[in-house]
Amino acid sequence: MRLSDALLHRAAALSAASLHEASGRRGALPAQLKPIAPNLRLCGRALPIKSPPGDNLWLHRAIAAAQPGDVLVVDVGDAPEYGYWGEVMAVAAQARGIAGLLINGGVRDSVRMAEIGFSVVSSVIAIRGTGKDPAGVGQIGAPIRIGEVRIEHGDLVFADADGAFAIASSDAEAAVANAELRDREEGDILRRLRRGDSTIEIYDLPREVA
Repeated sequence: MRLSDALLHRAAALSAASLHEASGRRGALPAQLKPIAPNLRLCGRALPIKSPPGDNLWLHRAIAAAQPGDVLVVDVGDAPEYGYWGEVMAVAAQARGIAGLLINGGVRDSVRMAEIGFSVVSSVIAIRGTGKDPAGVGQIGAPIRIGEVRIEHGDLVFADADGAFAIASSDAEAAVANAELRDREEGDILRRLRRGDSTIEIYDLPREVA
């Protein structure tokens, strides 16, 4: 099932926390995955990439293979502290309409990428250079696992300053609809709080320890 542009537009207006809560608290990616700048947000269709440790040739190949609106979601295994991605690759991806990058590894040129508005979510900032071994074993489009979450081609990927989220494309419509409802309900709660109601009253919490 391909996620529609209309659904992605709706999802982009939400938050990672709302999508996670509205999905039965599923889909939370490891907490160290954060945008390279707090104002950057990421939303799109996942294109999973398995990259050899310390090598970024498969990321270059993924830029060429990706479709507009894709998010490159990269697993680098147990070698995160390399600069797998930088400004040159960000400009190349941006020119092809790629929505962003999520990588459980390092990137560099973080300030410049934030300045050009390319959305990058990484687990670390690292300057260490990578190789480009033609014999390196990688994959584009096959399922990967980031933390406890399995990510397949076309799944919904989202990130904001609070964290990153992914969910199967078949569950994305329900996740977005439930998150929209949750946000409306939370808006009502905020209005009650501003009128003077307490969280104890609103959530019917016990006032004292039994």
